Amino acid sequence: MDRVDLPPPQADVPVAHRADAYAAAPLLNCLLREVAEPLPEPGERPVYRLPGGRLLRVLGQRRPAEPEVYTAGGWRRVGHAELVKLVAEELTRHTGVSNHELPAEMTDSRDAVAALLTARDRVAAPEDPYLRSEQCLVTGHPYHPAPKARGGGPVAAWLPYAPEAHARFPLVLLGLREDTVVEEGDTSALDALGEAPPGYRLLPAHPWQLDLVDRVEACAEAFAEAFADGRLIRLGTTGFETWPTAAIRTVYAPEHDLFLKFSLDVRITNDIRRLWRHDLLKLRRTDEAVVKAFAASPGPRPAAWLSDRGYRTADFAFEELAVLVRDGLHDRVRPGTTPLLAAALVEGFEGNPLDGTADPADWWQAYLGAVVPPALAAFGDHGVVLEAHLQNTLVAVDADGMPVQALFRDAEGVKLPADVPRAAGWERLVYCLVVNHLCEVAAVLAERHPGFDPWPAARRELARHDLPEAAALLTSPTLPGKTNLLLRWTGADGADARYLPLPNPLVGA
Repeated sequence: MDRVDLPPPQADVPVAHRADAYAAAPLLNCLLREVAEPLPEPGERPVYRLPGGRLLRVLGQRRPAEPEVYTAGGWRRVGHAELVKLVAEELTRHTGVSNHELPAEMTDSRDAVAALLTARDRVAAPEDPYLRSEQCLVTGHPYHPAPKARGGGPVAAWLPYAPEAHARFPLVLLGLREDTVVEEGDTSALDALGEAPPGYRLLPAHPWQLDLVDRVEACAEAFAEAFADGRLIRLGTTGFETWPTAAIRTVYAPEHDLFLKFSLDVRITNDIRRLWRHDLLKLRRTDEAVVKAFAASPGPRPAAWLSDRGYRTADFAFEELAVLVRDGLHDRVRPGTTPLLAAALVEGFEGNPLDGTADPADWWQAYLGAVVPPALAAFGDHGVVLEAHLQNTLVAVDADGMPVQALFRDAEGVKLPADVPRAAGWERLVYCLVVNHLCEVAAVLAERHPGFDPWPAARRELARHDLPEAAALLTSPTLPGKTNLLLRWTGADGADARYLPLPNPLVGA
């Protein structure tokens, strides 16, 4: 949580006001980065000119708050509903394209935040610091216009499965007739989650996903037929609870030390979060390439890859019922350390090691040494582009809160040399690792420790690596910033990426 720009979780601050502030910050970040023109002499409240000529000013920079527009010779505060209307008008003018879907998502995201805040006020956070870190992201993606949208469905449909509400729940267990099973890789961990009758294989399912597909007439009919003819049978639920992680559709089962990733037919940020057939079919090739790259990783503090071991699904509902099996933590995390979600370090949670960091320079150097080398080595030595953004990176810290190891996850977001040209792969890595990740952590450190400049150390770390692209990055005037607002407004494919140039803080650091 941004302790400067966002309201604290206090009972005397109405939920509606807190929700407005949380929802406005990432929307303003997008608007100001992608289409606004900053005016000179920003001062305490930076002023920006919007495409239509209107002036907008905000409080703060990392998490902008309290937006005001200049009208009739004075500044007037803009609430969240009016901000959504303003953004829609400016984007229509800027792009020449209208969009009625995204403003609804912006409102849905704000309303979801209100529901999450209300729920969080009534339930205790997990005792385990790792689980707390996975479930703390009320703001979420700081540069997305609707990071908490949940598909516009009623709160009661999704809140029981929301990590931000500290949810935990059993999985539905289905029996899948053996002649309809489709699987690849090592899925043996699924068979330990329950017991299937002879002739069937165990197939866990996310209860929210089952609710979602049941509301689609064609899917509901297909599933009804499968239950009627015995291809599917219901076996109850797991005898243990799972915890949804920040990814929402990925859950962690601590008793089994296992991650499971499901399809979820709802738009979250840019994508419908379904396990798509084309991604599943290339999963083993991708995961094996990353495993090989990490096995050869040099250095005294080797990073870990949480392998996507395999998947299991039904031939008659390949994407809808797919479940992906991912490595747990116990055999991957260094003994005596605690893994934490990198995004949580930025958002803030109880137990955040940054709360007790007296010397930001040492902490930052350790963080860079853990996170940067494995990502650069995977690219430089193997052409593997990790999706090393904040939500796909875990950082293990020792008893003093010092970073000692990085763990990366999600083969679905990885790119191999056969997927993209090298230049495009490097651009993607720079966006994920530097812009989305290091820039955010650096900004928090600079905010908490006035006068501390994190970029000379980042420059030294990048310069240590014998990689031509890294050397060029140190002199490039710009970094690639993904345009999530414009991508969503223009209806681009969810997996698309278009970048605009951002000032490079590494230059001259």
